[in-house]
Amino acid sequence: MKLNRLLIERIDHRILVGTLAFLAIMVLLGWIWINENGRMAAFDRQYLARSIERGAALYAANCSSCHGVDGLGAVGRAPALNSPYLFGHDFLAEIDTELTVLNAERPTAELNGLTERVTEIDARIAELTTERDALIAQMGPAVNIGYDPDSPSRTQRMGWTATLRSLVLTTLVAGRPTSGNYWPQPMASWSQSTGASLRTDQLEDLTNFILNWDKGSNWTLDDLNSVRQFPIYPIDPSTVTIVEGDPRIGATTEIAAVMEGLAMVTGDPQNGQTLYNSAVLGCTGCHANAAVAPLVEGTWTRVTNERLTLPEFAGYTGEQYLAESIIHPNDYTVPTYASGVMPANFGDRLSYQELADMIEYLKTQDQ
Repeated sequence: MKLNRLLIERIDHRILVGTLAFLAIMVLLGWIWINENGRMAAFDRQYLARSIERGAALYAANCSSCHGVDGLGAVGRAPALNSPYLFGHDFLAEIDTELTVLNAERPTAELNGLTERVTEIDARIAELTTERDALIAQMGPAVNIGYDPDSPSRTQRMGWTATLRSLVLTTLVAGRPTSGNYWPQPMASWSQSTGASLRTDQLEDLTNFILNWDKGSNWTLDDLNSVRQFPIYPIDPSTVTIVEGDPRIGATTEIAAVMEGLAMVTGDPQNGQTLYNSAVLGCTGCHANAAVAPLVEGTWTRVTNERLTLPEFAGYTGEQYLAESIIHPNDYTVPTYASGVMPANFGDRLSYQELADMIEYLKTQDQ
């Protein structure tokens, strides 16, 4: 029986077909190789998207009660994560860069007798300075609750030299046990390696979700002013003790005299927030969860909408009510709370400036 005849009998035809098949395979492999980076990038994007989705669910379940559902922070509880400050966006960078160049050029131009150029530089510096001041004025709501336009990066403020990803991830893994000194509750560890509940892959998902809030160069002043709480940094207790030339008010000082003293100073809400959250005064220990004393959130709203409508506070201003509540806490006790709990010695512990600072901070609590 004869063997089946070859599909292609002629040897030259077989060589031609083989050559074409080889070239086709090489073209196919080349096409795959050329598109491999794109294919892997698409895979990475899909993987990251799924990771962010899982991280969103983890955030809602574990983080939103302190950092806010929208990531904008909770007043007196935890800082914003959905914030240009966390991602280091500098709204003044372009202006400051040009000012640096002009200020460096001016001495040389003046030395070389370039009077016309010096005049141009001075005019431009004045123009940029005005623009800068106007931009900072637009940041007023954020500045009033602790944002510093000249220190716009949290990682730089902390002296953190690694990536933001590593900062977020290591914070999730290790927590910040000492943050209980200036927040109502310390930042807990979430890692199973420390006995907590989340696996390493879940911490990665949570990190990806938080980093997904970054808008790059598209952050706006509205984003900045929407932040409810900026970070609080550890403070030296010596910064809130008695200093020479800064006398205490006195626990028995009449409220009329207290108000006269307050009229002589201008309150700083940022320092007031530092004082309020300091371990030295211990305000957050009682006002953190409303179990012992009212929450700090909404203080000013309650004062203006509720307390000042009571007949015993007829003629009071909101500032006077707050001053009396701090210096003479037992003169009036909010219903449902026990009297005599709040220390009555804050007059001996605070200066007029410090009391003014705290009142200005409490006035920002108008939710």
